[in-house]
Amino acid sequence: MAETWLSQEAYDRLRSELDTLKTEGRPRISAEIEVARAHGDLRENAEYHAAKDEQGKMEARIRQVEELLRDARIGEPSDTDRARPGLLVELEVDGDEETYLLGSREDRHDEFDVLSADSPMGRAVTDAAEGDQVSFTTPSGISLDVLVKAIRTP
Repeated sequence: MAETWLSQEAYDRLRSELDTLKTEGRPRISAEIEVARAHGDLRENAEYHAAKDEQGKMEARIRQVEELLRDARIGEPSDTDRARPGLLVELEVDGDEETYLLGSREDRHDEFDVLSADSPMGRAVTDAAEGDQVSFTTPSGISLDVLVKAIRTP
């Protein structure tokens, strides 16, 4: 997995989400499961199965956020020689100029779209220097060239 940089704001938001899932979400879903279980036959109990499904999704999100917070670097990188997560990259993609925050999709930004470092274009751009031209293949099989025009801190 690529290095993940998170702004302090994103880290705090994810920490709050994790705390809410653990302290409010788990007890709420457990109560829903108990109520549904009291309705009888579990094989044909749609309410029970829906609650168990929601519990599974919530536990998966808890594990995802815990891993992200455990491995994330907080703040922003200062070295702008090469495109790295946490930096803004100005790109020319198929003739269009675009600016992205290279990083995690969890690190929402008010001003810039986030380019996931794990996406095909994000992997191609990561470690590129200003002036480098890189190529990547889209999920639909189209090959695109990307020119790295500038790299800077947000």
